[in-house]
Amino acid sequence: MKTIFKIMMLFCCAFTFAQTTVKGKVVDNNGIPLAGANILVVGTTTGAITDFDGNYTLVVNQDPPFSIQISSVGFDTVTKEVTTNPQTIDVTMIEGTSLDEVVISASRTPERIFESPVTVERFGLKEIKNTASADFYGGLEDLKGVDVNTNSLTFKSINTRGFATFANTRFMQLVDGMDNSTPALNFPIGNLVGMTETDVLSVELLPGASSALYGANAFNGILFMRSKNPFDHQGISGYIKKGITSQESAGDNDYTDLGFRAAYKFSDKFAAKINFGYLKGTDWAATSEVDNDMVGGTRANNLNYNGINVYGDEVSANIRGLAGGAGIVPDVSVSRTGYNERDLTNYNAESIKADWGLYYRPIEGNSLELSYVGKVGTGSTIYQGTNRYNINGFFQEQHKLEVRNDNFFLRGYVVADKAGDSYDMVFTGININRAWKSDEQWFGEYINTYVAQTLGGATDAQAHAAARAQAESGRFEPGSPEFQAAFERSIDDPDLTTGSKFQDASKYYHADGNYNFSHLTDFANIQVGGSFRRYSLNSGGTIYTDTDGPINYSEFGIYTQIQKEFDLNETMELKLTGSVRYDKSEFFDGFFSPRLSAGLTVNQNHNIRASVQTGFRNPTTQDLFIGLDAGRAILVGAAPDNLERYVRDYSISAAGQALGIPASVTQTGAAAYNNSYTLSSVLALQESGNPAALEIGNPSLVEPEQVISFEAGYRGKFDKLIVDFSAYYNKYKDFISQEVVISPLYGTVGDGSLSVAAIANGDSQAYSTYTNSDADVNSYGASLGLSTKVFNGFDLGGSYTFTKQDFDQAANPDFMTNFNTPEHKFKATFGHTDLFKNFGFNIAYRFSDDYFWEATFGEGVVPEFHVLDAQINYRVPSLKSSFKAGATNLTGDEYFTAFGTGFIGSMYYVSWTINNL
Repeated sequence: MKTIFKIMMLFCCAFTFAQTTVKGKVVDNNGIPLAGANILVVGTTTGAITDFDGNYTLVVNQDPPFSIQISSVGFDTVTKEVTTNPQTIDVTMIEGTSLDEVVISASRTPERIFESPVTVERFGLKEIKNTASADFYGGLEDLKGVDVNTNSLTFKSINTRGFATFANTRFMQLVDGMDNSTPALNFPIGNLVGMTETDVLSVELLPGASSALYGANAFNGILFMRSKNPFDHQGISGYIKKGITSQESAGDNDYTDLGFRAAYKFSDKFAAKINFGYLKGTDWAATSEVDNDMVGGTRANNLNYNGINVYGDEVSANIRGLAGGAGIVPDVSVSRTGYNERDLTNYNAESIKADWGLYYRPIEGNSLELSYVGKVGTGSTIYQGTNRYNINGFFQEQHKLEVRNDNFFLRGYVVADKAGDSYDMVFTGININRAWKSDEQWFGEYINTYVAQTLGGATDAQAHAAARAQAESGRFEPGSPEFQAAFERSIDDPDLTTGSKFQDASKYYHADGNYNFSHLTDFANIQVGGSFRRYSLNSGGTIYTDTDGPINYSEFGIYTQIQKEFDLNETMELKLTGSVRYDKSEFFDGFFSPRLSAGLTVNQNHNIRASVQTGFRNPTTQDLFIGLDAGRAILVGAAPDNLERYVRDYSISAAGQALGIPASVTQTGAAAYNNSYTLSSVLALQESGNPAALEIGNPSLVEPEQVISFEAGYRGKFDKLIVDFSAYYNKYKDFISQEVVISPLYGTVGDGSLSVAAIANGDSQAYSTYTNSDADVNSYGASLGLSTKVFNGFDLGGSYTFTKQDFDQAANPDFMTNFNTPEHKFKATFGHTDLFKNFGFNIAYRFSDDYFWEATFGEGVVPEFHVLDAQINYRVPSLKSSFKAGATNLTGDEYFTAFGTGFIGSMYYVSWTINNL
């Protein structure tokens, strides 16, 4: 027994001798504890993190001496020597500047923002905690050069450098390396199914083209969101926000946002985490009754009224044409009476999301890590695309396997979605109307009543009023049982001739990898990498022409980058970066995307940079394979095998049948590209009556778009003043956009006879095609950011951004670039993280110049707006908690960022965050 006891004591002593304990406290230069600071044993992956009081304990299976490195976002890194066991090391961190923060996205390798070869913006833990916005994603609005267009309360679209739409396929959003775009729509839907705030480590944003490293969709910019690794950030944290949203149209409504994170390091080899987030509120109601058909039009003064947020009045016809040309019937277009959007949705805004991760480091002291991450999310929001859609119960999931270390990563993931109970509100209005009276009956009653009233001596206005009253008899009124029954039938029916359901179960599979050779050679930092993606479109024919089964196609890319630093003298350093990427889609020839950049650092406080790069983007899944009747026009993708897959039968007018045309004809999507007139020329014909005004459309099939981007910039420190300036010029080739054309249902365009008669008789169909412009499209702009500390510790920052498009719209009347960006923007922030002990505040102001919004749903001027957000916060270290009270749009002046959306009101909230280091 004594022998066994001695052996056990020997093992214990040996085990104890092998461990070194280091503990201490980390504070800032004001003596305030720093929570979440990282303590890392130099040369290993062993580390610890400070708690809410700034305390840490580090146990190392290593004998002294060795070094530890202490780092925290916004502070200069400190290195300390461990010489005894145990040892107490207290550290005072000196606050750095934003230029000292480390980013990864610009070159796929860690480097200071100050030394980045291109423009990059960063939103870290400090900014997340101090943002005056209701959540971190909304706080991105305050970044220099960033545009955030608000689709709805839970769907914000981020963009940089112009050409903004809610269907923003020019901008990428990556979450821990995974593309966050939805397979069905091919673009990100904000943070609806994204990250939980307590798990966000940092957000980086690259404005402009980045195709040389990130591929075809990195055209306007990329947003990178990185989460906390459970090896480095452990424990349970959470938050809850309660408040109200306030809007003139929707009133005051409750707002709730909560989330939690749990992470645990089971050993030096295994760690795991789980996150959950829930948001519930009421969306910004869209109630505009502005007429799309006529300036100043209303239902009272325009027979063909088409209200922006009124649906069903898109159904319109020339009543003389329907009457077979009878002279007593006026040659005017009349629209059916629609339903207001507020009668077709409950404006529920909701988001439920969860993710989890398992992380394994098999080799002690080595950075090799294997991980599995799963993400699921569901939510309800409003999306404005070609029409307005109620995205109800939308579901998206992502699953990723990754292996990585300090020199490489290899990952593969799948992204899949389901549309849930989503529906098109425009077609809901149209088909509720058709449920109580068909279009044929409605217009027939209108014409017959008009003729009878006119023959009875009524004036034109009186006859039209009586005709509409008769045609409207039997209308389902909102709130009635008949209306509700027709509404339910419509949103459960995916056939757009009778219903409005939006269904989809698409997915894509993606793999990418990167290897950095810097540990093998001192000559330069050399990287190689590549990616592969396979799409599987499956909408059952409701979005794409996939009635007969899923549409599958793939694309791949490979790239390399070389980065070399030169010490020119004691005060000047030069960094040169060159990269090139080759991408290939199975539908198009391959493209090379090179990038060259140079950065010159002078006296460690000034950096001048310049770059030239090319970018390209492949046509999206919708550009290629959509086949969707949007009411105003039929959207037909331009993939060669897509044109004949869209098939539809059309009824021919009495006038057309008199020419010998059958009562019904069949037309495919190929007519849009092979037998069409330009929209502007058809409008000119209607106005002048001169057939010579017609111009052949026949747009070419879409090809990849290219851009050459020139950029120059400066970053520098002048004592306490930080300056960040950049300017760019973009030159586009084969610019992708949509062009509306009119295809006659009989005759051949240019024949001067039968096709002209088809247009005159209303026997035609509008198509929205996907094509490239041969016109010159250019854009240019500049941004200036200034930040400093004033009045003994107050943070003051501001930025100005200028953005301009160079495009001759008058010479290209049928081509929309969708620039949709203000020429002038100004932003400013003012605050203090510790105005007095544990108390801070922040104020953010934004100004946007007015700009013209153009999109298929509608177009018009977005007036200038001024927005003021503010928050105060108080930390209670004993509870490991922080409390915040804030308001967005504090002045209450409602505004909108896109034509047709709801006006953005104010939000007032209080929040409690616990243990979020």
